[in-house]
Amino acid sequence: MNRSSRVHGLDTLRALAIMLVFANHYMSFVSREATFGWFSEIGWAGVDLFFALSGYLIGNQICAALREGSEQARNFSLWRFYARRLLRTLPAFYFVLALYAFWPYWAGSVAPAPWWKYLTFTLNLGLKPGTLFSHAWSLCVEEQFYLLLPPIALAIAAIAHAGRGAGARRLALALGWTALAAAVAAGMVLRADWWQPSMDLGERGSQRYYTLIYYSTLARFDELLAGVALAMVRNFHPALWQRLTGYGNKMLALGAALTALSFWLLLEFHFSWAMSVFGYPLLGLAFGALLLAALSEGSLLQRTRIPGMGAIALWSYSIYLTHKQLCILLAEHVDPSSPGGIAVMIVASIFAGWLLYFAVEAPFMKIRERFIPSNYKRRANEAPTGSVAAAP
Repeated sequence: MNRSSRVHGLDTLRALAIMLVFANHYMSFVSREATFGWFSEIGWAGVDLFFALSGYLIGNQICAALREGSEQARNFSLWRFYARRLLRTLPAFYFVLALYAFWPYWAGSVAPAPWWKYLTFTLNLGLKPGTLFSHAWSLCVEEQFYLLLPPIALAIAAIAHAGRGAGARRLALALGWTALAAAVAAGMVLRADWWQPSMDLGERGSQRYYTLIYYSTLARFDELLAGVALAMVRNFHPALWQRLTGYGNKMLALGAALTALSFWLLLEFHFSWAMSVFGYPLLGLAFGALLLAALSEGSLLQRTRIPGMGAIALWSYSIYLTHKQLCILLAEHVDPSSPGGIAVMIVASIFAGWLLYFAVEAPFMKIRERFIPSNYKRRANEAPTGSVAAAP
């Protein structure tokens, strides 16, 4: 996606997501204090904002292809979808993984998980906090999501094609919404079952909480599913979508209020049973409202271009991959608590993200556009666009 075709609201949210993640990692692994105040403490939710963005943008590709009467539905290619996703996500990830594996200085003294877990995007399963390159857990959840969503959607859509008339289409749509609701409910049930009183240690949960609940694929799909729900509304309920996007600024106010409520509750009670079960769906609802505002024509979030946000959003995936370890290494040479040290770390993280984007991400995206220009067996007049954590 070029700069001119980007949606300002989505760029703002994507840039905000990487800022949150940076602030939290800075507190947890670099300065060992809440350098950016509450923004540091709640910064882990930036990953969930990335999830919501990915859920919508990838879900929109799938739903647009399966929409009733769409020629693209007959031409959608599963292998092309996967090939485009892999060319988008794997090159930069494997480049950074190679730094950890073959450059001892970059890896430091922290023990890695078995390398096959990184290579297969299964690191998050049974992950222990403090493992080398542990923040790759969220990429694993996203890759597993990319693997599962298309065949599930295609299987449900096959019901409509197998039957005849509007009845079969209504049945398929009902099954889709039922599957989505069941997935959200299943995550809540699993978290309720896995939670134990010993996991709630106040401000910081136990290692078992992170391993069993926080990193778990089955327990962390909430925000991804919130994004998929928006994509389903847009493609299969156009009248409702038009009505909702007609209240863009009200959705922005609602999203901001729900986000503030979610952040407050999670800052106070994150590791409690109640927030473990209901906190993530609440966060998904809040971020879903913000996404809706970002996509609403004429809303403040949609039309406001904040200088620098587009660039940060474009490089956010590469920044995510590199910033934590880079700052840990730089902390050996500069004071991470001083204003000058903080500025150095921020600038270095942005520069590293820019460098990785232009050296690895961008070339592979050009290869992708040359050889696999869309998700379809033959090029459609206008193929939908999507995104991982940054651009499509």
